[in-house]
Amino acid sequence: MSTPEDRLAELGLSVPEVAKPVAAYVPTVRTGSYVFTSGQLPMREGQLITTGKVGGEVSPEEGVECARQCALNAIAAVRAEIGELSRVKKIVKMVAFVASTPDFTGQPGVANGASELFGEVFGEAGQHARSAVGVPVLPLDAPVELELIIEV
Repeated sequence: MSTPEDRLAELGLSVPEVAKPVAAYVPTVRTGSYVFTSGQLPMREGQLITTGKVGGEVSPEEGVECARQCALNAIAAVRAEIGELSRVKKIVKMVAFVASTPDFTGQPGVANGASELFGEVFGEAGQHARSAVGVPVLPLDAPVELELIIEV
């Protein structure tokens, strides 16, 4: 039986280093059998992969890629907290914040970048409740930020 790490490798992906917080918080908090992630930005190798608003200078396709990177960063934070991704019983809830222009209404499509990756990596355990919210601005002018609640 393949592990989530195996499935990531099959997708040509690897778990990145945990992104360093950009303010006064920790990447995850574990209480009981739940892990809550702080908001994860689309950081890759210490830098945002793009900046701006989806529907403006950031295309919806770039927004999807940002959501996938946020998901990878959330996976990294969770793994650092619990040790092995096979300990994830369920991704319970995902909240995706999409910095977007006032006329952009495709936030759910952008959030699918993360949701679909969780399904590919965790199978049924990756199916989750979700909110996809349009916001005027995110930290560092990131286009996407996401947070998770995970049962372990």
